[in-house]
Amino acid sequence: MEYIYAAMLLHKAGQKVDEAGVKKVLEAAHVKVDDARAKALVAALEGVNIEEAIEKAAVAQVAAAPAAGHEQKHDAKADHAKKAAEEKKAEDAAAQGLGALFG
Repeated sequence: MEYIYAAMLLHKAGQKVDEAGVKKVLEAAHVKVDDARAKALVAALEGVNIEEAIEKAAVAQVAAAPAAGHEQKHDAKADHAKKAAEEKKAEDAAAQGLGALFG
């Protein structure tokens, strides 16, 4: 996950996401760098619009969030089951959005 964070940090800073940049970010965070993972990440991000992927992941999370002020009386067990299902959908949607980062 730290490799993805490094790529996102570089992108947000307006820097090119390349192997050298990813390695520098990870080394600055005192992470032992695996050259093969850094190379694989950069290759997977080739041609990917990172802004679009982030936006898709954010939209999926917002869409899954319950509406503010939505108050209804339900059985406690039914509410818990529904909330768990919504959280699972949100996690799945976010994972799909992050999957776009890998091509």
